[in-house]
Amino acid sequence: MSQPKTAPAKTAAQPEMASLLLGAGFAMASLILLPAVAQRIGLGSSLTIALRGALMRAANRF
Repeated sequence: MSQPKTAPAKTAAQPEMASLLLGAGFAMASLILLPAVAQRIGLGSSLTIALRGALMRAANRF
């Protein structure tokens, strides 16, 4: 008879890796993607800086 497969045990490193990836995504978005999109649609520099600051604060929460 075949034995049932068990799910691998979750370790403490998995939530840390998810937080790291999410923070890195926010940082990339604020440094690369946001200025490119803002320039394309014609946002002012002060609004772009404010949005970048908001994204960086969100990245620090994780």
